[in-house]
Amino acid sequence: MLEPIEADCLKSLTGIRHGFFTRAGGVSEGIYASLNCGPGSRDAPDNVADNRQRIARHLGATTSDVVTLYQVHSATALPVSGPVAAEDRPKADAVVTATPGLAIGILTADCAPVLFADPDARVVGAAHSGWRGAVGGVLAATVAEMERLGAQRERIRAAIGPCISREAYEVGPEFELEFLKSCSDNTRFFFRNSPNARSHFDLPAFVEEQLKRAGIGRIERQTACTYKNESYFYSYRRSQHREEGDYGRQISAIVVT
Repeated sequence: MLEPIEADCLKSLTGIRHGFFTRAGGVSEGIYASLNCGPGSRDAPDNVADNRQRIARHLGATTSDVVTLYQVHSATALPVSGPVAAEDRPKADAVVTATPGLAIGILTADCAPVLFADPDARVVGAAHSGWRGAVGGVLAATVAEMERLGAQRERIRAAIGPCISREAYEVGPEFELEFLKSCSDNTRFFFRNSPNARSHFDLPAFVEEQLKRAGIGRIERQTACTYKNESYFYSYRRSQHREEGDYGRQISAIVVT
Protein backbone atom coordinates (compact mmCIF):
# COMPACT_ATOMS: atom_id res chain seq x y z
CA MET A 1 0.00 0.00 0.00
CA LEU A 2 1.30 3.44 -0.93
CA GLU A 3 2.00 5.71 2.04
CA PRO A 4 2.66 9.21 0.69
CA ILE A 5 3.30 12.10 3.02
CA GLU A 6 1.13 15.11 2.23
CA ALA A 7 1.59 18.76 3.09
CA ASP A 8 -1.41 20.58 4.51
CA CYS A 9 -0.74 23.65 2.37
CA LEU A 10 -1.14 21.56 -0.80
CA LYS A 11 -3.61 18.94 0.40
CA SER A 12 -6.25 21.61 0.98
CA LEU A 13 -6.18 22.76 -2.66
CA THR A 14 -9.04 21.80 -4.97
CA GLY A 15 -7.94 20.25 -8.25
CA ILE A 16 -4.35 19.52 -7.23
CA ARG A 17 -3.02 16.24 -5.87
CA HIS A 18 0.46 15.53 -4.59
CA GLY A 19 2.56 13.21 -2.48
CA PHE A 20 6.03 12.80 -1.03
CA PHE A 21 6.10 9.06 -1.54
CA THR A 22 7.96 6.76 0.82
CA ARG A 23 9.55 3.46 -0.13
CA ALA A 24 6.39 1.53 0.83
CA GLY A 25 3.94 -0.01 -1.60
CA GLY A 26 6.07 -1.15 -4.53
CA VAL A 27 7.39 -4.33 -6.13
CA SER A 28 11.17 -3.89 -5.96
CA GLU A 29 13.28 -6.21 -3.81
CA GLY A 30 16.52 -6.26 -1.84
CA ILE A 31 18.18 -2.89 -1.24
CA TYR A 32 15.54 -1.38 -3.55
CA ALA A 33 12.53 -2.61 -1.59
CA SER A 34 9.96 -1.62 -2.38
CA LEU A 35 8.81 1.56 -4.20
CA ASN A 36 12.04 2.43 -5.99
CA CYS A 37 11.22 4.93 -8.74
CA GLY A 38 14.73 5.65 -9.96
CA PRO A 39 15.50 4.57 -13.53
CA GLY A 40 19.13 5.49 -12.83
CA SER A 41 19.42 2.70 -10.26
CA ARG A 42 20.43 -0.85 -11.12
CA ASP A 43 17.04 -2.16 -10.09
CA ALA A 44 15.07 -4.24 -12.61
CA PRO A 45 13.63 -1.75 -15.14
CA ASP A 46 10.23 -3.48 -15.13
CA ASN A 47 9.98 -3.04 -11.36
CA VAL A 48 10.83 0.66 -11.59
CA ALA A 49 8.25 1.12 -14.36
CA ASP A 50 5.60 -0.69 -12.31
CA ASN A 51 6.34 1.45 -9.27
CA ARG A 52 6.09 4.68 -11.24
CA GLN A 53 2.79 3.58 -12.78
CA ARG A 54 1.43 3.04 -9.28
CA ILE A 55 2.31 6.64 -8.41
CA ALA A 56 0.58 7.99 -11.52
CA ARG A 57 -2.58 5.99 -10.79
CA HIS A 58 -2.60 7.07 -7.16
CA LEU A 59 -2.47 10.73 -8.17
CA GLY A 60 -5.21 10.34 -10.78
CA ALA A 61 -2.92 11.22 -13.68
CA THR A 62 -4.19 10.67 -17.22
CA THR A 63 -0.79 9.30 -18.26
CA SER A 64 0.76 6.02 -17.16
CA ASP A 65 4.00 7.51 -15.84
CA VAL A 66 5.27 10.54 -13.95
CA VAL A 67 7.39 13.00 -15.91
CA THR A 68 10.82 13.18 -14.29
CA LEU A 69 14.20 14.51 -15.41
CA TYR A 70 17.82 13.47 -15.79
CA GLN A 71 18.89 15.21 -12.60
CA VAL A 72 22.37 16.72 -12.48
CA HIS A 73 22.33 19.05 -9.41
CA SER A 74 21.81 22.07 -11.67
CA ALA A 75 19.80 25.26 -11.34
CA THR A 76 17.81 24.50 -14.49
CA ALA A 77 13.99 24.40 -14.45
CA LEU A 78 11.99 23.34 -17.50
CA PRO A 79 8.32 23.50 -18.49
CA VAL A 80 6.61 20.40 -19.88
CA SER A 81 3.23 19.99 -21.55
CA GLY A 82 3.15 16.28 -22.24
CA PRO A 83 4.77 12.92 -21.51
CA VAL A 84 8.54 12.58 -21.94
CA ALA A 85 10.12 9.30 -23.03
CA ALA A 86 12.70 7.85 -20.66
CA GLU A 87 15.47 8.14 -23.24
CA ASP A 88 14.56 11.80 -23.90
CA ARG A 89 14.60 13.07 -20.32
CA PRO A 90 16.31 16.47 -20.35
CA LYS A 91 19.12 17.33 -17.96
CA ALA A 92 17.53 19.63 -15.39
CA ASP A 93 16.50 19.64 -11.74
CA ALA A 94 13.05 21.21 -11.71
CA VAL A 95 9.96 20.75 -13.82
CA VAL A 96 6.75 22.79 -14.09
CA THR A 97 3.47 22.32 -15.91
CA ALA A 98 -0.04 23.68 -16.37
CA THR A 99 -1.27 20.60 -18.25
CA PRO A 100 -4.17 18.87 -16.45
CA GLY A 101 -3.62 15.19 -15.81
CA LEU A 102 0.15 15.33 -16.34
CA ALA A 103 1.94 14.21 -13.19
CA ILE A 104 5.41 15.68 -12.71
CA GLY A 105 7.97 14.76 -10.11
CA ILE A 106 11.54 14.54 -8.97
CA LEU A 107 13.64 11.78 -7.42
CA THR A 108 15.62 12.03 -4.18
CA ALA A 109 17.66 9.97 -1.76
CA ASP A 110 18.75 12.65 0.77
CA CYS A 111 18.39 15.88 -1.25
CA ALA A 112 15.32 18.00 -0.56
CA PRO A 113 12.26 17.60 -2.79
CA VAL A 114 10.11 20.72 -3.11
CA LEU A 115 6.59 20.73 -4.55
CA PHE A 116 4.92 23.97 -5.69
CA ALA A 117 1.39 24.99 -6.64
CA ASP A 118 -0.46 28.16 -7.61
CA PRO A 119 -4.10 27.06 -7.20
CA ASP A 120 -5.52 30.05 -9.06
CA ALA A 121 -3.33 29.73 -12.13
CA ARG A 122 -3.41 25.92 -11.85
CA VAL A 123 0.33 25.71 -12.32
CA VAL A 124 2.50 23.23 -10.41
CA GLY A 125 6.19 22.52 -10.05
CA ALA A 126 8.66 20.06 -8.56
CA ALA A 127 12.29 20.76 -7.72
CA HIS A 128 15.26 18.61 -6.71
CA SER A 129 17.21 20.73 -4.25
CA GLY A 130 20.49 19.46 -2.95
CA TRP A 131 22.90 22.05 -1.62
CA ARG A 132 24.43 22.72 -5.05
CA GLY A 133 21.06 23.31 -6.67
CA ALA A 134 19.85 25.46 -3.81
CA VAL A 135 22.98 27.63 -3.90
CA GLY A 136 22.81 27.80 -7.68
CA GLY A 137 19.21 29.00 -7.69
CA VAL A 138 17.07 26.03 -8.74
CA LEU A 139 14.19 27.14 -6.51
CA ALA A 140 14.13 30.68 -7.90
CA ALA A 141 14.32 29.20 -11.40
CA THR A 142 11.29 27.02 -10.66
CA VAL A 143 9.28 30.04 -9.52
CA ALA A 144 10.32 31.99 -12.64
CA GLU A 145 9.16 29.17 -14.93
CA MET A 146 5.86 28.93 -13.08
CA GLU A 147 5.36 32.66 -13.55
CA ARG A 148 5.87 32.25 -17.30
CA LEU A 149 2.89 29.88 -17.22
CA GLY A 150 0.73 32.40 -15.38
CA ALA A 151 1.55 31.83 -11.71
CA GLN A 152 2.21 34.63 -9.23
CA ARG A 153 4.86 34.03 -6.59
CA GLU A 154 2.83 35.50 -3.75
CA ARG A 155 0.10 32.92 -4.50
CA ILE A 156 2.47 29.97 -4.80
CA ARG A 157 2.52 27.42 -2.01
CA ALA A 158 5.64 25.33 -1.52
CA ALA A 159 6.24 22.22 0.56
CA ILE A 160 9.66 20.79 1.41
CA GLY A 161 9.65 17.03 1.70
CA PRO A 162 11.77 14.39 3.46
CA CYS A 163 15.52 14.92 3.19
CA ILE A 164 18.67 14.43 5.22
CA SER A 165 18.56 16.18 8.58
CA ARG A 166 21.17 18.43 10.16
CA GLU A 167 22.03 15.72 12.70
CA ALA A 168 22.88 13.23 9.94
CA TYR A 169 24.55 15.62 7.50
CA GLU A 170 28.17 15.79 8.64
CA VAL A 171 30.39 17.66 6.18
CA GLY A 172 34.08 18.33 5.76
CA PRO A 173 35.91 21.69 5.76
CA GLU A 174 36.08 21.74 1.94
CA PHE A 175 32.29 21.58 1.73
CA GLU A 176 31.90 24.40 4.23
CA LEU A 177 34.50 26.59 2.52
CA GLU A 178 32.96 26.14 -0.92
CA PHE A 179 29.48 26.77 0.42
CA LEU A 180 30.45 29.95 2.24
CA LYS A 181 31.98 31.41 -0.93
CA SER A 182 28.45 32.17 -2.12
CA CYS A 183 27.57 34.11 1.02
CA SER A 184 29.36 34.42 4.35
CA ASP A 185 25.98 34.76 6.06
CA ASN A 186 25.45 31.06 5.34
CA THR A 187 27.50 30.23 8.44
CA ARG A 188 24.19 30.07 10.35
CA PHE A 189 23.36 26.83 8.54
CA PHE A 190 26.42 25.04 9.96
CA PHE A 191 26.59 23.57 13.47
CA ARG A 192 29.21 21.79 15.57
CA ASN A 193 28.60 19.58 18.57
CA SER A 194 31.94 20.74 19.99
CA PRO A 195 34.57 23.28 18.87
CA ASN A 196 36.82 20.66 17.25
CA ALA A 197 34.06 18.55 15.72
CA ARG A 198 33.21 18.45 12.02
CA SER A 199 30.37 20.67 10.89
CA HIS A 200 26.80 19.55 10.27
CA PHE A 201 24.81 21.29 7.55
CA ASP A 202 21.09 22.13 7.90
CA LEU A 203 19.81 21.48 4.38
CA PRO A 204 16.04 21.86 5.06
CA ALA A 205 16.57 25.18 6.82
CA PHE A 206 18.69 26.45 3.93
CA VAL A 207 16.08 25.37 1.38
CA GLU A 208 13.35 27.10 3.37
CA GLU A 209 15.41 30.29 3.43
CA GLN A 210 15.80 30.19 -0.35
CA LEU A 211 12.03 29.85 -0.76
CA LYS A 212 11.48 32.85 1.50
CA ARG A 213 13.93 34.88 -0.55
CA ALA A 214 12.03 33.90 -3.69
CA GLY A 215 8.89 35.51 -2.25
CA ILE A 216 6.80 32.36 -1.89
CA GLY A 217 3.49 33.09 -0.20
CA ARG A 218 3.25 29.97 1.97
CA ILE A 219 5.92 27.42 2.91
CA GLU A 220 5.58 24.15 4.79
CA ARG A 221 8.17 21.62 5.92
CA GLN A 222 7.53 17.87 5.96
CA THR A 223 11.17 17.06 6.47
CA ALA A 224 11.49 13.67 8.13
CA CYS A 225 15.11 12.52 7.94
CA THR A 226 15.81 10.17 5.04
CA TYR A 227 19.05 8.91 6.60
CA LYS A 228 17.58 7.98 9.98
CA ASN A 229 14.27 6.47 8.82
CA GLU A 230 15.37 3.44 6.83
CA SER A 231 11.95 1.75 6.80
CA TYR A 232 10.44 4.77 5.04
CA PHE A 233 13.16 6.28 2.88
CA TYR A 234 16.12 5.54 0.66
CA SER A 235 19.33 7.36 1.51
CA TYR A 236 22.42 7.81 -0.64
CA ARG A 237 24.58 8.61 2.37
CA ARG A 238 23.36 5.59 4.32
CA SER A 239 24.10 3.33 1.34
CA GLN A 240 27.61 4.79 1.11
CA HIS A 241 28.28 4.20 4.78
CA ARG A 242 27.20 0.58 4.36
CA GLU A 243 29.10 0.16 1.08
CA GLU A 244 25.99 -1.22 -0.59
CA GLY A 245 26.99 -0.17 -4.09
CA ASP A 246 23.64 1.28 -5.10
CA TYR A 247 20.46 2.72 -3.64
CA GLY A 248 16.81 3.35 -4.45
CA ARG A 249 15.14 6.71 -5.06
CA GLN A 250 11.85 7.95 -3.68
CA ILE A 251 9.63 10.14 -5.81
CA SER A 252 7.78 13.35 -4.95
CA ALA A 253 5.06 14.22 -7.44
CA ILE A 254 2.22 16.63 -8.12
CA VAL A 255 -0.57 16.94 -10.70
CA VAL A 256 -3.33 19.33 -11.74
CA THR A 257 -6.44 17.15 -11.95
